[in-house]
Amino acid sequence: MTTLDEGLDPGLEHGEPPVTTTDEQRARGVTPSSLLPTLPGRTYVDPAWFAAECEEIFERDWFCAVREDDLPNAGSFRTVTVGRESVLLTRTRRGEVRAFLNVCRHRGARICTEDAGEKRRNFQCPYHAWTYDFEGKLVAAPNLTSMPDVDRVEFGLKRVAVHSWLGYVWVSLAPLAGEEPPSFADTVEADLAERLGSLEPLAAYDVGSLKVGRRITYDVAANWKLIVENFMECYHCATIHPELTEVLPEFADGLAAQYYVGHGAEFGEEVAGFTVDGTPGFDPLPGMTDDQDRRYYAVTVRPQVFVNLVPDHVIWHRMYPMGPDRTVVECDWLYAPGVVEAATGDDADPAMAARLDASVELFHRVNAQDFEACERCQPAMGSRLYADGGVLVPSEHHIEAFHAWVRDRVEGQS
Repeated sequence: MTTLDEGLDPGLEHGEPPVTTTDEQRARGVTPSSLLPTLPGRTYVDPAWFAAECEEIFERDWFCAVREDDLPNAGSFRTVTVGRESVLLTRTRRGEVRAFLNVCRHRGARICTEDAGEKRRNFQCPYHAWTYDFEGKLVAAPNLTSMPDVDRVEFGLKRVAVHSWLGYVWVSLAPLAGEEPPSFADTVEADLAERLGSLEPLAAYDVGSLKVGRRITYDVAANWKLIVENFMECYHCATIHPELTEVLPEFADGLAAQYYVGHGAEFGEEVAGFTVDGTPGFDPLPGMTDDQDRRYYAVTVRPQVFVNLVPDHVIWHRMYPMGPDRTVVECDWLYAPGVVEAATGDDADPAMAARLDASVELFHRVNAQDFEACERCQPAMGSRLYADGGVLVPSEHHIEAFHAWVRDRVEGQS
């Protein structure tokens, strides 16, 4: 795995990152020595390239699908897009989470057309009434008793691999290609550990115990890679994020906290909380350490998760790439259960609700600003001027590792 801090002085916390342009690039005269080339424009617009990303990345890796709390009861379900597939997630009567391709085994009709809901007894195809239990087994169909040779398990819904971690359900479609899912520890956990220095700091936030205080879904007219690249750098922060740079002054210098292993951006001296106006948020989460207090940590978990850690809550983005030029982003603001109950429950405290609004509003604005910037870039990805791509300035050089990973997955597998 390519490390985000490759080539950095381990003691470096601020200042311009070192230049890493290769001798080969300099010899070709492609870019000045302080700049690195990006991926070519076609990788952001070409349907064939996107299809390859679906096959080699989204349909093989662990993909964060839903929050476990989205499936509270037996028969609760959600449908999500993973690569080129619709995946149906549900909870069985034994309380276990299952995931299946949302495809009837008879003639291929979609089993569930809703994004979410709850079934009392089973899933029934609306076309020919083939019926499946919550374990995916075929339990009924017209004239099924006259077809005794039909194996009800074999002709059940096609199961995909699931893994629960940090309160989220992750799926892998690798078994559909006859492969084992990748090691969760070597992929998802490794990305978090690499950024934070280890998984130990993550324990302080106890993400699995938190509750969703607010969820906002964004439909972004941009390629998923543009969104990842944007999240990984802060060269743009002084230009488009006035609220964020007020709370995190070091971001105005253009250096993303992600660049440095274990580093969290410090709140401004006059800032009381991670809120849109710097007013107090909520009490720190119970496990918060002195080193983590008043710090913001951002982590990219490939291929489609962003984790944002602050003392009193966690902001969790997950992307659903829908096409070369469209990405749906679902963002959860996670808080201690008592906070969510006090701020959103039937007897909500107006003061607590106002605090939650101020807390959510900060990153909601950041999201809107970022996604507008990505949508501004997307049309130019097909420009002749961008055929060979753009460039990365020194404070963005760590994005090259992400580009290399994408290239290796798409071109290295072909």
